[in-house]
Amino acid sequence: MKLVLAEPKYFKDSISIISELVTEAKFKVNNNGLELIAMDPANVAMVIFKMLSSCFTKYEIKDAEEIAINLNNLKQILRRAKSDDVLTLETTEDSKLKIQMKSNTTRSFSIPTLDVEDKEQKVPELTFPISVEMNSGLLTESIEDVSVVSESVTFLGEKTQISVKAEGDLSKAFIEIKPDEQTLIRTDSDDKFKAKFSLEYLKKMITGNKLSDRVSLNFNTDYPMKVEYKIVDRLSLSFILAPRVDND
Repeated sequence: MKLVLAEPKYFKDSISIISELVTEAKFKVNNNGLELIAMDPANVAMVIFKMLSSCFTKYEIKDAEEIAINLNNLKQILRRAKSDDVLTLETTEDSKLKIQMKSNTTRSFSIPTLDVEDKEQKVPELTFPISVEMNSGLLTESIEDVSVVSESVTFLGEKTQISVKAEGDLSKAFIEIKPDEQTLIRTDSDDKFKAKFSLEYLKKMITGNKLSDRVSLNFNTDYPMKVEYKIVDRLSLSFILAPRVDND
């Protein structure tokens, strides 16, 4: 396998984001591109990352491959990549991943691939009655606002608005977002939907705003939420987050 990226930024930023949730992960490389599906150690969040083969300036594979990597090791190396570097990822016969960065100098690194005995991660089939597409900065601001008062956040959705709220012991935060040219709410239902989630996880997920200035949210009452950042013809980074269900 030999993959060459003229713009390392997207891969570098994606690995940086994913590594906050998952430490070890298996990449699948096939004719369509590079894909990663992984659960965080607590089984609260799933990460689905796809980078299309069209993103690469050179994409050579003999057969479909699976490569398990420690993402923290990979992130540390990718931090050294500059914006004008050409990044090459190559598997070697001694079970290593070779990473080369080339501009006015050529720098090579290698990290061992892992034997990860894990069951195949399947993306759950979820149906969502409401979806919201908005500027990713708006979601980031909303999550940062509510995290001032609590460790969890409740999303409320209906045709006419999305609300984001949090309650601490004494403090409250409530944000109303109305649909407009930048915020699109899609639902065929007149119902109201409500679900609560961990802010610790969402704060890691919203760093996807490094990749795209648009984000889509899909949710349902007391049901997982899907958060997705996409760059057309390049990549998508999605998260599925389990809801927090109150015991009271």
